[in-house]
Amino acid sequence: MTIKRALFDGYCKKQVDAVLARIIEDYNEMSNNTNELKCQIASLNEAEQHYKVLEESLQHSILVAQHTAEQIKANACDKAKNIVDEAEIKAQKIIDSAAEKVRNIQMKYEQLKGEVFTFKTKSEALIQAQMDVLRQLLVE
Repeated sequence: MTIKRALFDGYCKKQVDAVLARIIEDYNEMSNNTNELKCQIASLNEAEQHYKVLEESLQHSILVAQHTAEQIKANACDKAKNIVDEAEIKAQKIIDSAAEKVRNIQMKYEQLKGEVFTFKTKSEALIQAQMDVLRQLLVE
């Protein structure tokens, strides 16, 4: 938009008024745009603050979850160790009991072996004595 200069009177009043009206209109539009942008900036700043709070909350939640996971893992390891220790103790008791039973059976076996030997010896002696008696009877 250009303003033409009149020869003697200076600038044309209608054209100057039109330019000023256009400037006022543009200024009002820019002012409105600026206000809208300021509102958007404020809204975005609020949203950013909200997301920062949310991020901090999530980070805290992650830390709590990690700590909880570590505690659960430690508890599980302790429980597993206790189970293994108890199993080893039970196994040792079973082994000790079995060894005691083996010793008792071996003692019983040795005792029976001795009794069998004694019985065999006595039986042989009795049979020998009976044979001697029979021989004596036959000789007479």
